[in-house]
Amino acid sequence: MAGMIEGRFGTMRGLARLLLSYPQHWAGINQLTPESMGDVRRFVFVCRGNISRSAYAEAAAYNRGLAAASCGVSAAQGREADSAAIQVASQGGLDLSSHRATEAGLFIAEPGDLLLAMEVRQLAALASLPHLAQTPRLLLGSFAGTPHLHDPYGLSLPYYASCFQRIDAALDRLETLCPAARLIG
Repeated sequence: MAGMIEGRFGTMRGLARLLLSYPQHWAGINQLTPESMGDVRRFVFVCRGNISRSAYAEAAAYNRGLAAASCGVSAAQGREADSAAIQVASQGGLDLSSHRATEAGLFIAEPGDLLLAMEVRQLAALASLPHLAQTPRLLLGSFAGTPHLHDPYGLSLPYYASCFQRIDAALDRLETLCPAARLIG
């Protein structure tokens, strides 16, 4: 049982947060849906430190030819990606070695952006930032059937891989829902 929890949810806390995220997600708390998903021109991935989940999501989206950026609600500006994230991403052919964290308070949104948070509490943090409060924002995991994407930082490599697979599944869906996010060229 412990191995299944570790591999799928990271920790018991990750499982608990996932279960708590469902009613918050269904209620739309701190979400701001875009007028049309077809108008989304760039995905902005948001997590806590911008060194694991959102860094991976940005690189994976860009690798698919999608416009992407990332930031963290508590990021240390300029911090490198986590070494475990770099290792697991490289197994899928992605290089996170040049990634540098961006603090959400310093991030400049553009028209057509969709903020995609990993956790409900990050939606609340984004809603509290005046310069991002009117930017559409949703939970990335909701596009992969699991609203909460627990932070893999400091956890096992199998959980990193599981988390990154969920991000990839969400990107599969977003790629078809948001054709205007495709980079030209």
